[in-house]
Amino acid sequence: MSAPIVETDYVVAGLGALGSAASYELAGRGHRVIGLERFELGHTRGASHDSSRILRHSYHTPAYVRLTQQAYADWARLEQSSGLDLVTKVGGLDLFPARAAIPPVDYVDSLREVGIEHEELSATEVMARWPQFRLADDVMALYQRDAAVVPAALGTRTMQELAVEFGAELWEHNPVTDVSDPGNGRVEVATPSGTIRCRGLVVCADAWVNDVVGHLGLHVPVEVTLEQVTYFRPEEPARFAPELTPLWIWMDDPCYYGFPTYGEPTVKAAQDCGGPTVDPETRTSDPDEAMQERLAAFVGDLLPGSGPVVRSSRCQYTLTPDRDFVIAPVPGHESVVVGLGAAHGFKFAPTFGRLLADLVVDGGTATDLSDFRLDRPGLTDPDYAAHWLV
Repeated sequence: MSAPIVETDYVVAGLGALGSAASYELAGRGHRVIGLERFELGHTRGASHDSSRILRHSYHTPAYVRLTQQAYADWARLEQSSGLDLVTKVGGLDLFPARAAIPPVDYVDSLREVGIEHEELSATEVMARWPQFRLADDVMALYQRDAAVVPAALGTRTMQELAVEFGAELWEHNPVTDVSDPGNGRVEVATPSGTIRCRGLVVCADAWVNDVVGHLGLHVPVEVTLEQVTYFRPEEPARFAPELTPLWIWMDDPCYYGFPTYGEPTVKAAQDCGGPTVDPETRTSDPDEAMQERLAAFVGDLLPGSGPVVRSSRCQYTLTPDRDFVIAPVPGHESVVVGLGAAHGFKFAPTFGRLLADLVVDGGTATDLSDFRLDRPGLTDPDYAAHWLV
């Protein structure tokens, strides 16, 4: 005897940060929600675990800068709903060496156009203000005082807990095995626990996005890479406290980034897009010694007091060819919407949840999302040259 069909308003596939945000947002609006996670909640197989992520206004286009304004507001709303302090403002430095692969003019012009307060500093000025850094004379810095640290695993768990408080059901170990959208406003989603009939489906499956949307004839060209973060233990951790040391990004190729101490007396750093392409089902979780040594050499030069390596851990990036987000309905299946963070989306997680809820419930949102549609050249042109430095 077949299992009965479960009826709900909306299904969310994937319960990392973006899917947890969508579940929280939809349930908070009074809708019945079932969230599906192919692994256990809080697993370490994706991109929403570990301790910290960067929240910042500095971005390469005015559109992204404007979206960061929404992100700050949505994180504040999440703090109010949860009663937790989730945003730790520490200030942020974008560090551009001479002839940097990432041009500073795009960042400076975008911040100016949107009206975000910032400072342009010389290497000498940076080291005078933050003597923890050692910079060559040709480095130019862009400082934005509102840059902040937000918690990764805690932030995701907080949105899951709020979703449940608002009435959502979160089903662990339930990947999507089929999707049917006949176009009558009743989407059917098959899982190992049975079939769910709903008004709309939100897909936030990240590296597994095509396992879901493939049932509708869509393939999103994403590349999954295996990245690594490393923690260092300074001899004097107090010098790297959040009130004394800003977060930083080295805006070149290779690109590195790092944090002040946060939650423990260590500083965290990593290379952006420095890992190999992998299959998310079979990839390792073992640290890569060569990646660790390369990062340690760079961090040792930039932050001489950062200390020895304590540990390294792996996470994965799911990259679109143009490194832009996907926040869009599936063409021809507008009851199914997709959210992809392109490996820089965590800072926008609560905003993703709100926008995806708008799309699946109302069919649109007040924010211009045309850059993030599924039929853009970066996703449809087979000759599009992938570029990930932003």
